Amino acid sequence: MNCRKIKFGIIGLGLMGREFASATARWCHLPDFAMRPEIMAICDVNDTAFPWYLNNFPTITQTTTDYTALLANPDVEAVYCAVPHNLHEQLYCDIIRAGKHLMGEKPFGIDKKANDKINECLRQHPGVFVRCSSEFPFFPAVQVIGRMLENHEFGKIIETNSGFLHSSDMDTSKPVNWKRRSATNGEYGCMGDLGIHACNMPFRADWNIANVRALLSDLVPERPDGKGGITPCDTWDNATLFCEASGEDNLSFPLTVKTQRIAPGQKDTWYIEILGMKKSARFSTKNPKLLEILDYTNGSQAWQNVDMGYETAFKSITGGIFEFGFSDAILQMWAAFIYELHNGKPLSKFAACVTPAEAALSHRLFTAALESHKKHQVAIL
Repeated sequence: MNCRKIKFGIIGLGLMGREFASATARWCHLPDFAMRPEIMAICDVNDTAFPWYLNNFPTITQTTTDYTALLANPDVEAVYCAVPHNLHEQLYCDIIRAGKHLMGEKPFGIDKKANDKINECLRQHPGVFVRCSSEFPFFPAVQVIGRMLENHEFGKIIETNSGFLHSSDMDTSKPVNWKRRSATNGEYGCMGDLGIHACNMPFRADWNIANVRALLSDLVPERPDGKGGITPCDTWDNATLFCEASGEDNLSFPLTVKTQRIAPGQKDTWYIEILGMKKSARFSTKNPKLLEILDYTNGSQAWQNVDMGYETAFKSITGGIFEFGFSDAILQMWAAFIYELHNGKPLSKFAACVTPAEAALSHRLFTAALESHKKHQVAIL
């Protein structure tokens, strides 16, 4: 089968850059896919990151510490950019102006002002395909929940809870890094780092968020600087957003969104819970095989435990009986990006990446959350 190769450059060769590269190496897991990514250029200000890529990806023909050199490469068709939030505005706009398709990391700008400029640049270059990274909706159980939403199986929504919780910052001796400094991570703190993941499903469900009451916590205001001293750690560690949302029926319901870097008992947990008048569903990556569904049939109420396997949006060679994990979600997310880039439309509503419009909505929400916390009152979006 003829396969269209989409030549990629990567800007930012850290953790998520390596995950993308690994996904391209596993592309053979996706049979009958009419296109595949091929890494041919890499860029990072730290050239010690180059060897791992060069040792594993012989297709790479360009290495550079200057991202503008990568963008000047006529062979590069698309770019994955994974850099600190304070660099998003400049780099994303330069990538778009260069005519390269873009998969960018969240939050798509350090603040709303930066996000507005990225979206304005995108409006000026409508031929460039741009999406934002968020892999968790591609877990098989969440794909089922997405289809339930599309089919209006929940009925009137009673309440929804979503979040992303981990405990990486419970160790107060952990040295500060760029994600713990507002200058590089932004005033959003944990919301900028984790928030799009937590908001992905509610946004894709097309729920309107009218207002928010936010409670933000700076639990560790200082951390070691890695050089024997102590330095301010001036970002929000935890955030709980109490939102008033509504669906197509215009009837309001509570939507609670949590993003926490200090969550006891949580290694790295993404979850979604939707309670409706007809059906309810909940899922957590803490138990990635378990989908819980409550169907109000004949007046009875009982949670059903559905054991999920490898039932993916994009067909895989992996047997359906096997377990699905984070690296599989990364592969599915990239399949969604490549599929939509090639076909001009997503495979389905919930088998698609975060759009620039959804990223912009997250900035409206997080900006309102900052206002709410500061004024100790509800903020209107």
